[in-house]
Amino acid sequence: MKYCINRDYVLNTAKKILEFDSPTGFCFDIMKIIEEIAGSFGYKFETTRKGCGIITIPGESNEKVIGLSAHVDTLGAMVRSITNGGTLKFTLLGGPIPATMDSEYCKIRTRDGKIYTGTFLSTSPAVHVYPDSKDKKRDPENMEVRIDEKVLSKKDVEELGICPGDFIFIDPKTTITESGFIKSRFIDDKGSVSALMGLLEVLNREKITPKYNTKIFISTYEEVGHGSSYIPQDITEMIAVDMGCIGDDLSCTEYDVSICAKDSGGPYDYNMVTTLVNLAKNNNIRYAVDIYPMYGSDVGAALRGGNDIRGALIGPGVHASHGMERTHYEAIENTIKLLIEYLMY
Repeated sequence: MKYCINRDYVLNTAKKILEFDSPTGFCFDIMKIIEEIAGSFGYKFETTRKGCGIITIPGESNEKVIGLSAHVDTLGAMVRSITNGGTLKFTLLGGPIPATMDSEYCKIRTRDGKIYTGTFLSTSPAVHVYPDSKDKKRDPENMEVRIDEKVLSKKDVEELGICPGDFIFIDPKTTITESGFIKSRFIDDKGSVSALMGLLEVLNREKITPKYNTKIFISTYEEVGHGSSYIPQDITEMIAVDMGCIGDDLSCTEYDVSICAKDSGGPYDYNMVTTLVNLAKNNNIRYAVDIYPMYGSDVGAALRGGNDIRGALIGPGVHASHGMERTHYEAIENTIKLLIEYLMY
């Protein structure tokens, strides 16, 4: 099948989604964007009680229902306490690498919707003052958030309306280069969400109907392990679309669609993985097959939730996961191409 991926649409959508704050547990605003995108292409959109999105794509047959899942929730932080000196101690949401957060800008959102800016810093932030400024461990116990307001005490901060439980949004620093690199926090998994939105654009523009009814499931709690513990009960097989890992002992690059054979939850469905590999081979789609020993996906959560499905995992190769991540447009394009071939298989 010949089809054309809209590069500008994919990259513009990726930038829009990456720059929109949606730490795990705070995804109701970004889900409105996903709903608007689905609606613009004429696809039905629903939400679950916990805020996950379901986009329905009618197929030629209702013999089975294929699920495609990606998570729009990201890593983040939350106010843990306020210090006597007017800074914020924080707790992590998901597993960001704290060392990469040192000196990063952020926003603090209060319960009544006020936004304040700030910076993550070591508690020994000045080399001219603290002898351990260079080698002090960077973790939540030894870091804090400096607020960009005139605050000198805990009382001053409380008067701003800031309190424990407020979300802290980490600046994603999204940059897309002319050469096609996407540099940003949270490409895991907004790169895959962008791929699925790009998939919708292709299916709509080229009037492609999948062989079977298809449901895209956008999860909101993947980073804390239960994003897709519930999925629509008519889904019979599911592909989690999530980042491919890059590093030692792995073959994936920033240009490949990764096909994962096994992660920390065990092996993925043998026949689905084999079909994906053969489709990639036969259609000249650049791919890699790898095993990820420190990784979990929406398929794993769905299986642990008791759903009777077969499952697989694919996604664009992403470098430096949970830190300052990077991928290339080609990895997202190859992911979209493989998804189209699977939906038509």
